[in-house]
Amino acid sequence: MTGIGNGPKIVFEIGSLRFTETVVMGWVIIVAVLILCLWLTHDLKKVPEKKRQVVAEMLVNFVNNMVKENMGVKMMKYAPYIATLLIYAVFGALISMIGLRSMTADINVTATWALMTFVLITYNKIKANGFKGYLKSFAQPVAFILPLNIISEVATPASMAFRLFGNVAGGMVITGLLYGALGSLSSALGLTFEAGSWAFSVFQVGIPAVLSVYFDLFSSFMQAFIFCMLTTLYIANAADDS
Repeated sequence: MTGIGNGPKIVFEIGSLRFTETVVMGWVIIVAVLILCLWLTHDLKKVPEKKRQVVAEMLVNFVNNMVKENMGVKMMKYAPYIATLLIYAVFGALISMIGLRSMTADINVTATWALMTFVLITYNKIKANGFKGYLKSFAQPVAFILPLNIISEVATPASMAFRLFGNVAGGMVITGLLYGALGSLSSALGLTFEAGSWAFSVFQVGIPAVLSVYFDLFSSFMQAFIFCMLTTLYIANAADDS
């Protein structure tokens, strides 16, 4: 497991450009999702005949219903954006289950997504109220709360970024600490067996896997879903803010 405190490692460099684990995993996920989408949507029929088409339609309907319920039919144009966020967030976290560093354990990733959403929120506020109306809203209902309104505006992307990052990174830290503690316990009880550079600790088998199912599987889906739900609600509220 990559140490969370050290951040993502640099995989390779091209001149002054440095490519970290996060960047490499991002491109791997893009290719994997592309292949998956091509496979799920291959040879589509009006009436589904294969299970993969049923799965594809279920995923599309899930995102469409989320957008429709939270944002309204008029804002269905945001469905592809929400779907992209959801897929990238889920896959970005699930790669930790195969021993790779989770993308969402990198604050740069979650902060970028949060800033993208913040741009859409601001765009919809300006579209609904005009640029002057948007600026005036910071001094409403009374002018002296201007600083509080500015802080509230900045807090939106910050809270979204740290919510997703904190849950995933926290899971990695807890799992890593427990894994080390179980290894020490095994050594203290003489239940660690070594052969050269290879070592096997009895208590490190099974228990970390259970935590991994929670932090890497359940929590990954939940945090990705919450992030997308907040995105739909914030954008919808911005569009209705007039």
